[in-house]
Amino acid sequence: MKYALLIYSDEAAWQNASEETKQRVYAGHAKLGEELQKRKAQVTGYELAPQREAKTAKLGDSPAVTDGPFAEAKESLGGFYVVECAGMDEALALAKMIPAVATTSIEVRPVLEQ
Repeated sequence: MKYALLIYSDEAAWQNASEETKQRVYAGHAKLGEELQKRKAQVTGYELAPQREAKTAKLGDSPAVTDGPFAEAKESLGGFYVVECAGMDEALALAKMIPAVATTSIEVRPVLEQ
């Protein structure tokens, strides 16, 4: 089964992190990528651009496009992995391997496949 590992963190904390901290986190993601490849678990994954580059398309009776993310929150979606796992326990174990900075939380959500 596929799971999305959604990485939420304080964007300002990341932007203000030292170069050393950022390099440590990127190295951790590279190490995690190697582990996922070894397990043949990674489907895809990406870091996302900052919120200031986001647009939100609102659909329905009055379609509109606005600047920024759908909702303002302290934590924002900064990146994601999609992994292939035997179950939720394995997906949670992989989520715990994601390198963190400041207040990072990982939402683990099953992917619905048609």
